[in-house]
Amino acid sequence: MSSDASTKKSSNKNADTGKLPTIRFAKPYTKADFATILGLTFAIGLIVLAIAMGQSNANFFNVPSLLIVILGTMAATSTSFTGEELARAGQVIAKSIVRRIQKPSTLSVSLIDLALIAKKKGLLALVNYEKELNKDPFLAHSIQMVVDGYNAEEVQRLLKLEIAALSERHKRSASICRRASEIAPAMGLIGTLVGLVQMLADLENPEAIGPAMAVALLTTFYGAILGTVIMAPMAIKLEKNTTDETLIKNLISTATISIARQENPRRLEMLLNSELPPSEQITYFD
Repeated sequence: MSSDASTKKSSNKNADTGKLPTIRFAKPYTKADFATILGLTFAIGLIVLAIAMGQSNANFFNVPSLLIVILGTMAATSTSFTGEELARAGQVIAKSIVRRIQKPSTLSVSLIDLALIAKKKGLLALVNYEKELNKDPFLAHSIQMVVDGYNAEEVQRLLKLEIAALSERHKRSASICRRASEIAPAMGLIGTLVGLVQMLADLENPEAIGPAMAVALLTTFYGAILGTVIMAPMAIKLEKNTTDETLIKNLISTATISIARQENPRRLEMLLNSELPPSEQITYFD
């Protein structure tokens, strides 16, 4: 394997010796996603600043317009999904603000360590590393199937189903945000039409036309902010987080299947690097 600038080398010096490596799985940790927080804050802050710097005395706050856009978007979106999906989406969205971090390259090195132990000591030796494995429930569950005697084909089939189910749940959560981003501007337009009808019904009072038109346009303004500035970026963020989490699960699945087949750990290194992005690829064996 070529060792270019993007390739990370394992510091483990026991790869080609008879000594078994000591496994240390890095426990996933949560971290505030400042890109999301700052992005939303900056985008909304720019809008507020533009309003504050305006020369007119226009009032940009209108309760009926807010109710039409926010509650209307929630109601229309909820008709497309089940209550369980909506509740789960709230949890997933919260995790996109404070998300789970796990470095793929570090995990890959530890997975090859695990494969070396299974190759040299046997599958039952993995029981001794239960404490480290339990740092990641999916990893512990996967290795437990191997220790319990499931063959590689069964492990592959079951893990594939679990990963697919996880990905589908997260994609449904992202689709809720995407659906809301489509509905919010439409609800703003509906609110505008309601305001225009009310304005046209009061044409005999010319002084009320200007303020009524301003209130009518506010719903379109609120809908555009909710859909374009908040919900659409959130949907993209959820899809990105799903891709990252699926990568971690696929790495664990690939390693577990390789261990179940008692394959050469060198082959596992190649398989893991084929799934890792270039910046995360490893060089374990010299």
